[in-house]
Amino acid sequence: MGGRARGTGFTLVEVLVALIIVTIGLAALMITVSSTARTSSTLREKTLAQWMALNRLTEVRLNLAKFGQNTDTGELSFANRTWHYDTRYFDTSFPTMKRVVVRIYAGDAKTKGNPVVESTGFLSTALNTPGSSNTTDWTLGTTLATAAPGRNGTTTPATPVTTPLVPTTLTPAPTPTPSQ
Repeated sequence: MGGRARGTGFTLVEVLVALIIVTIGLAALMITVSSTARTSSTLREKTLAQWMALNRLTEVRLNLAKFGQNTDTGELSFANRTWHYDTRYFDTSFPTMKRVVVRIYAGDAKTKGNPVVESTGFLSTALNTPGSSNTTDWTLGTTLATAAPGRNGTTTPATPVTTPLVPTTLTPAPTPTPSQ
């Protein structure tokens, strides 16, 4: 009983293997976190650019004076960054309608590269001016009927057609009973 008691700790090899496993796990975690950060940044940039493209399409629709031009470029500051846009007008099979393509680029107008986003809309001179709807009350869904010419060339006054906007109630489908 005079023998030496053997130690119960880890050997150097076991500690090195454990450190290698922890290092590989931390490296994988860092790669994942970095990738998530890059994806988040890219999605933020695309979202901001999409907002600017839709704003530009709205500006084009509201400003019919530029309808005859084939291209329009500009620079703007949004979300503490500089962006530039390129608006192009293309003919369609309808003579009074044009296809409008807006491309948004990151950086100023001298910056080269691919657009962050591209949005397409349509513009027509045959449509009413923006904001001139025949709807009188959006909450009730009321619209004015157009005056119809009578038999003798006289017109009858327009009468409102009311359709209340009532939400419909959905009933759930019956649940099937299990067959025995």
